[in-house]
Amino acid sequence: YNRKWIKACKEVLKDNGTIWISGTLHNIYSIGVALELEGYSIINNITWQKPNPTPNLACRCFTHSTETIIWARKVNGTKKGKHYFNYNLMKEINDGKQMKDVWLLNLPKKSEKTEGKHPTQKPESVLERIILASTKEGDLILDPFNGSGTTGVVAKKLNRKYIGIEIEKDFLNITKARL
Repeated sequence: YNRKWIKACKEVLKDNGTIWISGTLHNIYSIGVALELEGYSIINNITWQKPNPTPNLACRCFTHSTETIIWARKVNGTKKGKHYFNYNLMKEINDGKQMKDVWLLNLPKKSEKTEGKHPTQKPESVLERIILASTKEGDLILDPFNGSGTTGVVAKKLNRKYIGIEIEKDFLNITKARL
């Protein structure tokens, strides 16, 4: 399944474009393998640390307090691709220091869920950092798993174009209301 949708994304991704995929321990390893099998090169493995994670009610393992975000690009004959990275802005956002691959960012704010909830909704702060790091104003962003539309909300705020794909009508309605 992962190879199929990752391959479809590659077909529409510009040669210098990149893909960001978030996941948990349940799926991120198979996604990393699928990316490499489909001709992508992994740029970074970001760890999003949640300072206020959902408690572990079963008490049978450690509390899940992170998600992994893989940033990758198409391989076009060479591993030295020309993807866009706004290094200077990321350094500025990080108080003049080089930004690291562990991001301590909170879960979505209550105000981000006023139109409805999605079980894996990402906070606007995570999408803002991703979009600012790897796109320019006017760029087109595709979110093939739109969910509640956070990518679209942030893309609009940052003057990017956006296409979201979602099969669940209820989640599309949340997106429409948020936009």
